Amino acid sequence: MECDVGGIFDSYIVHSYKKRRVSDCCITPSSVIMTEIEASLPTLHSLDYYTEPSLKELAALEVLYPGYCSGVPDFTVGRLGYGYVRYLSKTDVRGLCLDDIVKFHRHEIVVYEDENDKPAVGQGLNKSAEVVLVLDSGKLKSKECWDVVLVKKLKQCAERQGAQFISFDPVTCEWKFIVDHFSRFGFGDDDEEDAVMDDAEAHDVEKESPTNVDEIELSHSLPAHLRLDPVKMRDMRLLMFPNEEEMEDLGRKSSFGKEHVRPLKNSSQSVANRATPPVVRNTPFPLLEYKHGSLDSNSPGSILMVQQHKGMPLRTVKAQGFKLDLKHETPVSGSYAHNIVDAGLFMGKSFRVGWGPNGILVHSGALVGSGRDNKLLSSVVNLEKVAFDNLVRDENKKVCEELVDHALVSPLNFHKGINHVMKEVEFGPCKLTLQKLEANRTNLSEISQQYCDIIERQLSVPSLSPSNRLGLTHQVMTWELIRVLFSEREQKGQVESLGADNEEDMMQDIKEVDQDVDQEALPLMRRAEFSYWLRESVSYHVQNQISSLNDSHYLQHVFTLLTGRQLDEAVQLAVSKGDVRLACLLSQAGGSTMNRRDIAKQLDIWRNKGLDFNFIETDRLRLYELLAGNIHDALHDIQIDWRRFLGLLMWYKLPPDTSLPAAFQTYKHFLDEGTAPYPVPLFVDEGTSEEAVSWKVDKHFDISFYLMLLHASEETEFSFLRAMFSAFSSTPDPLDYHMIWHQHEILEAVGVINSNDLHILDMGFVSQLLCLGKCHWAIYVALHLPLREDYPYLHVNLIREILFQYCETWSSDESQYHFIEDLGIPKEWMHEALAIYYNYNGDLAKALEQFLQCANWQKAHTIFITSVAHRLFLQAKHNEIWRIATSMEDHKSEIENWELGAGIYISFYLMRNSLQGDTNSMTESDSLQSKNTACQEFISQLNESLAVWGSRLPVDTRVAYSKMASEICDLLLSVVGDGATRDDQFSCFDTAFSAPIPEDLRSGHLQDAVYLFTSFLSEIAT
Repeated sequence: MECDVGGIFDSYIVHSYKKRRVSDCCITPSSVIMTEIEASLPTLHSLDYYTEPSLKELAALEVLYPGYCSGVPDFTVGRLGYGYVRYLSKTDVRGLCLDDIVKFHRHEIVVYEDENDKPAVGQGLNKSAEVVLVLDSGKLKSKECWDVVLVKKLKQCAERQGAQFISFDPVTCEWKFIVDHFSRFGFGDDDEEDAVMDDAEAHDVEKESPTNVDEIELSHSLPAHLRLDPVKMRDMRLLMFPNEEEMEDLGRKSSFGKEHVRPLKNSSQSVANRATPPVVRNTPFPLLEYKHGSLDSNSPGSILMVQQHKGMPLRTVKAQGFKLDLKHETPVSGSYAHNIVDAGLFMGKSFRVGWGPNGILVHSGALVGSGRDNKLLSSVVNLEKVAFDNLVRDENKKVCEELVDHALVSPLNFHKGINHVMKEVEFGPCKLTLQKLEANRTNLSEISQQYCDIIERQLSVPSLSPSNRLGLTHQVMTWELIRVLFSEREQKGQVESLGADNEEDMMQDIKEVDQDVDQEALPLMRRAEFSYWLRESVSYHVQNQISSLNDSHYLQHVFTLLTGRQLDEAVQLAVSKGDVRLACLLSQAGGSTMNRRDIAKQLDIWRNKGLDFNFIETDRLRLYELLAGNIHDALHDIQIDWRRFLGLLMWYKLPPDTSLPAAFQTYKHFLDEGTAPYPVPLFVDEGTSEEAVSWKVDKHFDISFYLMLLHASEETEFSFLRAMFSAFSSTPDPLDYHMIWHQHEILEAVGVINSNDLHILDMGFVSQLLCLGKCHWAIYVALHLPLREDYPYLHVNLIREILFQYCETWSSDESQYHFIEDLGIPKEWMHEALAIYYNYNGDLAKALEQFLQCANWQKAHTIFITSVAHRLFLQAKHNEIWRIATSMEDHKSEIENWELGAGIYISFYLMRNSLQGDTNSMTESDSLQSKNTACQEFISQLNESLAVWGSRLPVDTRVAYSKMASEICDLLLSVVGDGATRDDQFSCFDTAFSAPIPEDLRSGHLQDAVYLFTSFLSEIAT
């Protein structure tokens, strides 16, 4: 029991319970009595629901007055802010699960939502009651003179639903009415719309003249839009369906001399405030591929409406999604009245824009009557799929399984192999094992290398598209940068000198010395590694720019090489051109600051002396400015990417011993001043012109720049983490989160960042995995979500949604099924998802087994009685019936109508064994009278079950009941012998006559009874 029921053990109730034991001289153990009291109470777990009396009060009353819960007067169930229901007569609340039975929604109450679980009228909570619903005052008070109109509307709504209107309080907005029985009562969407609109239209409608109402109605009808005679169509409909009245009248009002007609409402509970209330009509079936050949159009039309049709063809529309192919225009899409058929005209409010599984968006296309040249028909329902899977599509836009394995499965397998910290968290009766990655900076280098190897295997796929290849290259660079900026080395010994003159030579020394490094040399080593990374990352730009130059512009060629730190190539090129002095200067570039000052001083001397720089090539002066450290003057009228600008800043302007944080802060300073290029992502620098044009530089920066900011700061919480870990920081695909999720996990594990508000990153990756059918990995990612106090059930809701919505996927794959089990997901959730899936698909036998596994005894019992038991009985599978029924018997206190359901089958088998004289039987009858009494009770149980379950029992169940009754009656009458009295013999026949058996068997028993009576008269006569 939950906390509410647990309240029965407070001091007051225990004291009352002790008094009851003394007064009744009860010798029953206290635990048994308390268990009986708990079984007599209803259950209610929803926090905003309440009962009157409360559950605690019911428990106290049950202790003081045993059996009180079998007849509670004025029992009330309510929801705060929505209303309540009060039962007018005494109510049996024993064992009721109020969460499943009574549900309050806005302006609506639903009791027994599932018709299969609804008892007969007068039983359970399906009986007369007083209902109070709280209406939304803000929405209803938006119009003037609304009180009279609303009260009228509420009365009509109550009468239409078979309820009795009592009152409406305009102050508290409480609508009170009385119902005889329950299903669904309330104020529907259509009623709500009309309630807020009728008051605005009431005065206008009264002023309108009702002339030519039929003509106006027919002119706007569907036959008129299809160029058919609406009058003939109406006459044909009335001829074929004489009991159906005319279509509902449409509200009208005059505006500038034109008639505006409100669309038909597709609801069985239409507004009933017209002169003649319309009859209930079913939703019109959607038209599929309607073709009309009697028109003058050259090509036949086609009206495509949405329907559950699995064979619906999809075709690719660009790389971002799919939609239905529209091959023909509809017959009404021509010039006739210029009326384009709207999907709402066919299906009313039943069709809206919505989301389907796996990112499918369903919508009706363009606006009706749009003025564009190529008019789109809104009657054509479009299915467009959000392209979560662009990542794994090859150059032919087809999903490649090899890419799925390399891009998603392999990184996740590696991630799963890294050490994790497990934390078991309780969520109610269930537990989840949340996971958190555990790593340190000493093994970060190895982790980054493993991710790079995985990406390189993906780059080896031959059919990879160019855009994806560029994105993968960027991912490799990102992992290398993470290694360079945040990895650490284990220190074991003393100093080993690194006598290198420049960063390239230092990189060679770093490769040779891995363990024993002076702590003071670590910043210089990290700078050297970053310089090498930066040189490799800009080499693509350098090579592209060099390929566009010709041999006559060798100075431009040299400058381009310097922007990529390719000093050796620049010196060799200058020597090959005979420019020895320039080659000497280039060989010292980026070295001692003394050389920079000398070059800068010489340039200043030339300027002060008034040297005419027109006699020096512009490109040569540009090289001198760069060698002097004046990078802004050197880049005058030249556009370069932000990485090369950062490189020029580090290599030629700042001192060679400047730390990386200082270099990054200097670049950030120039960026804030607007004198440095924006750090746009790589796909903008090297991508198509369309991507570059559509990119807004003030929204997102490249993830490499964010990593540099992280390194430059000693904090772990940053304001830019949301932008950093958005998809746009590393890829043009806004739905691709697969690699940045891994990068976020690694950075958080090694202590670089600390955040718990990046759920959009986790959820984006989960959606990407689900779209590709990787449900088990989606659950694995969900278990890594941080636990937040403001969303305590986030993990539970997400994992259960995955299990329920994608049940067909993970249940059909044995590897996924076992993987989810190994993650520690409660088996009850998996069985519940399978049960609902099998129940939805009509496999009720499997649904029953799954409901039993997840301990949903009430639902399992309902399916067993209404769908499974009779089939097994008619197939003579009695052992299976006994197994299922006895498995639920221990929980019969939680099952409504147990004795009239599965208890009947258990009683039948025990009764049959007893009448057959089975010595192992649990029930033994010593005399004909006792056997007859037991049979009478069983027959009465059968008849009561038929009355309670009613129409929910199929014909086969009644056949099974008849066979059980026939067999029991035959066994009972077979033991009627000469030793029994006549009264006992005739009593046995009375039992057989009351049984639900076929008439031919009843006639046979009647003949036997007549024969017995005749024999009795003969004995008296002799």
